[in-house]
Amino acid sequence: MNPLKTLAAALAAYPGVQSSRFEQNQLILKVLPTAVPGLAELLIREYAFEFATLLAEDLDSGPVLHYSFFHPLDHVLVSLRVHAVGELPTISDCVHAADWYEREIEDLFGLCFCGHPFLGDFVLHDDVWPEAVAPMRRRISATTPSADAGRAATWQPPQQLTEPGSVVFPVGPVWGDYTEAGLYVLEGPGEQIRLAHTRLFYKYRAVEKVAEGLPLPAALLLAERCSGNAAVAHGLAICQAAESISHTVVPERARRLRVVLAELERMRYHMTVLAELAGSTGLAVGKAMGQELEEFLLRLAARIGGHRYLFGLIVPGGLVRDLSTDSLALLDSELLLFLARLRRYRRWLEASSSFLDRIEEMGVLDAATSERYATVGPVGRASGRGQDLRCSLPYAGYAGLSPIVALESEGDGYARMRIFFDEIQNACALIGAALDGLPADAAAAAWQPCEGSAHGWAEAPAGGFFDWLRLDASGHVQRWSAGTPGYRNWHAFHRAVEGNAFQDFPIIMASFGLSVAETDR
Repeated sequence: MNPLKTLAAALAAYPGVQSSRFEQNQLILKVLPTAVPGLAELLIREYAFEFATLLAEDLDSGPVLHYSFFHPLDHVLVSLRVHAVGELPTISDCVHAADWYEREIEDLFGLCFCGHPFLGDFVLHDDVWPEAVAPMRRRISATTPSADAGRAATWQPPQQLTEPGSVVFPVGPVWGDYTEAGLYVLEGPGEQIRLAHTRLFYKYRAVEKVAEGLPLPAALLLAERCSGNAAVAHGLAICQAAESISHTVVPERARRLRVVLAELERMRYHMTVLAELAGSTGLAVGKAMGQELEEFLLRLAARIGGHRYLFGLIVPGGLVRDLSTDSLALLDSELLLFLARLRRYRRWLEASSSFLDRIEEMGVLDAATSERYATVGPVGRASGRGQDLRCSLPYAGYAGLSPIVALESEGDGYARMRIFFDEIQNACALIGAALDGLPADAAAAAWQPCEGSAHGWAEAPAGGFFDWLRLDASGHVQRWSAGTPGYRNWHAFHRAVEGNAFQDFPIIMASFGLSVAETDR
């Protein structure tokens, strides 16, 4: 029996469920606000669903919330849609991963989640933004200036520890080199970090607000540049949402080539992280060697796709242009050379006792904590969480390729490093599998604008995420919720920092491989 129909029948009698309908592989339940916590807990505890995303949109009838969950084995989605009337019950006590999502919606839409202990001063910092702005509501224009940077001079990092000798050590928000703006408040007596607090959104760009009213190609440009180091993943997510709305069937050749581009991006992203991890321990030569390999992949991407970061290749319906036979043959031969150099680089790093001393048993995120925060990508997989949207909800050409999911259990910096290396090697194998027997059909199908809404998702290098898109009949964006894997992992980051020495903080940060800009969307 269809698992969605079985589930729909089981949930139909739940108090507060008003109606249900099916959209492709998704069950959509219209429910009362009071039913959401119980349904969320039921889906996760009893039916083994995973939390996907929580988003809001402002319609003519008022704000609507979309709570989405996916089943990693049955490959299905369930969405709870709720008209926001008055205070809403929090689900963060039973679905801790929803904590930051609720805080964001409270800031950007002005909706209150009853029972949530930490609302306010999140995306819109209280020292800069006036109260009750709610910039994502329809009454607010994207061109209206709202923030007042002059108020920020009065803000001071809060201190939670009161025992004698405790100090507050703020790291950021202004950094040297090229690191994005983020504040990390570290507290503790002596050299040990007892408490850590992550404060992001210093460069909130209102990307989702700017996208409202834009034609889809312009919104796609925003999606790719929301996090340029994961342009393919973000382009894939929004394009697949648009294709789902219009029921566009992407040709098999385009689906396979999308895998090639996504895995090439994964390799380059992970090489960046590995180079930064080496540099964070003071291994200057190791960092330079890693950056040389990163540069190799950037130049290869430019030769294959025309851009070092593969911008502009993913479009609704497939690819903007085909990849030539010569380009694909070059890719195949160059990756063999790269793999030999990568293995040598790994041997050198693992032969450095001073390097291993800095990352082993450092920044541990245990399995229970990782599960509670629903961490994703290499951070989650280093702690034993095997969730990977390429397998759980196969997209592009992944369904027939059976990606190998690298797993470790220690949850420390060394485990995360091993995941990054293993995923680079697995990405090479996936590229080879995608090119093996590549069909000679078209690289794109015609895409026609269509009114509707849908989810899109991708397993970005840093982890899986979900977009949500609503288009009008002319193909203009009415609402786009841009997902980010960093949301889950930044949420859990402080747990890996606490208990470590102050001087280990930059190493732990490097081992997470996260993007601040991606979150500050």
